[in-house]
Amino acid sequence: MSWSRDGGKGPRGYHHGNLREALVRAALALIAEKGPAGFTFAEAARSAGVSPAAPYRHFRDRDELLADVARRGFVLFEEALKAAWNDGKPEPFVAFERVGKAYLAFAREQHAYYSAMFEAGVPLDADPELQQAGDRAFAVLRQGAETLIARLPAGQRPPALMVALHVWSLSHGIASLFGRGDAARRKLPMSAEELLEAGVLVYLQGLGLRGDATK
Repeated sequence: MSWSRDGGKGPRGYHHGNLREALVRAALALIAEKGPAGFTFAEAARSAGVSPAAPYRHFRDRDELLADVARRGFVLFEEALKAAWNDGKPEPFVAFERVGKAYLAFAREQHAYYSAMFEAGVPLDADPELQQAGDRAFAVLRQGAETLIARLPAGQRPPALMVALHVWSLSHGIASLFGRGDAARRKLPMSAEELLEAGVLVYLQGLGLRGDATK
């Protein structure tokens, strides 16, 4: 579910003692409306329907709340990427293309989470669970890169980490500029998915990889 105020999906407020969840929902709605830097801790409390002091039962400050939102986003992100990759079945190039589409779909459909993950400026190393969640999501891209470069002769294989970082950078750039789910989305004469597919294809072909290659 994409948390925004559009369509009546705003925060539901605090009830039944589930304060932490209410604050996360409030933060997601505020991020969707104002961006990750556009609201205060007290505003999140007010949006959740609690006193300004109540959030301190669960979060040290606004940054810790954003870190929890980002961590949850990375968990969902990993699930989406893993489902798209599907262990490289039925064919690694096709599966890698699905991963790219899943990346863009997440940025567009879950833009509040995506903003918290990549635009809130939350230090990853300040929260071990957030760091681990981010690493697990990136590991899906790295696994795909490792599978693809394994098709090249041993002496011609670039580092899998480098390939994964290049593809991640391309995916993130296209998602941030052209695949957003908010008003900052730039217009394109083609879809963001087509742009990413073409960019990754050119990159992989530059490495000597072809979609019809066999191991």
